[in-house]
Amino acid sequence: MGRLNLILVWSLSLTLSLYNLHPTSAQLSPNHYANVCPNLESIVRQVVNTKFQQTFVTVPATLRLFFHDCFVQGCDASVLVASTGNNQAEKDHPDNLSLAGDGFDTVIKAKAAVDAVPQCRNKVSCADILALATRDVIVLSGGPSYTVELGRFDGLVSRASDVNGRLPQPTFNLNQLNSLFAANGLTQTDMIALSGAHTLGFSHCSKFANRIYSFNGQTPVDPSLNKQYATQLQQMCPRNVDPRIAINMDPTTPRRFDNVYYQNLQQGKGLFTSDQILFTDQRSRNTVNSFASNANVFNSNFIAAMTKLGRVGVKTARNGKIRTDCSVL
Repeated sequence: MGRLNLILVWSLSLTLSLYNLHPTSAQLSPNHYANVCPNLESIVRQVVNTKFQQTFVTVPATLRLFFHDCFVQGCDASVLVASTGNNQAEKDHPDNLSLAGDGFDTVIKAKAAVDAVPQCRNKVSCADILALATRDVIVLSGGPSYTVELGRFDGLVSRASDVNGRLPQPTFNLNQLNSLFAANGLTQTDMIALSGAHTLGFSHCSKFANRIYSFNGQTPVDPSLNKQYATQLQQMCPRNVDPRIAINMDPTTPRRFDNVYYQNLQQGKGLFTSDQILFTDQRSRNTVNSFASNANVFNSNFIAAMTKLGRVGVKTARNGKIRTDCSVL
């Protein structure tokens, strides 16, 4: 009996330790700041609106920043931290160097506006401000509005080494995409819905040059690419193109959050291998077709996936803090 009790205690302690390793979304609530900073959402929205009017890049930059943050050590604003003499932070990893500065600027300005209100000062996490700003840029570009769960704490570490193998690459196939998203509790349908964010934003030519110049020994151009689109890409991205040149991810409606991304995939106009594979692989094609034909179905799935993404690796008061400066641990 004593041995059984020992096993039960060990089992319970193991369960609790695993629970602590993966904080759940139980602490998150849309009303988390209702008494602390009741005007939080309108403060953030106003800053995002102003930034949006200054440059459209605010939209894809903020959305991508949220994704890159959540996939590395969870949604804890660790991607916002600046490197120091003795620490190379996440933002300086090669996979994050293309994150546009306007995303960082949006969060920094929103944080300053929130902290300018005495009642709110040092009460709201950078992670929550990023989550709110992400929702707001989606709405500003024509996408669906949704309720943002709040209550995240900011991470205590930010290491470039943690980024290794955590972010999807433009060359990924479906198995690689599914494996990476599953590691964050996201399904294939979630992954396809979140890929729809590529309806916005831009990419540097180097990220897809292999598809238009050196696909394989038999054919230089990826046969899954629409031929006319491939020619257009070659014209916009000649072989020795300036590495700073970037082109739209969505060639049809690049400044509107919509389901045209999926219609592009049906026509062979996915920019990355990881985009087009969603249609060429039979296992994911039906979902692409569903999203392409019904914007409401896409929007509802996108909202569900964004909500799940926002719960990944949430930090608590135990293993997080409220940063006064989002760029400093």
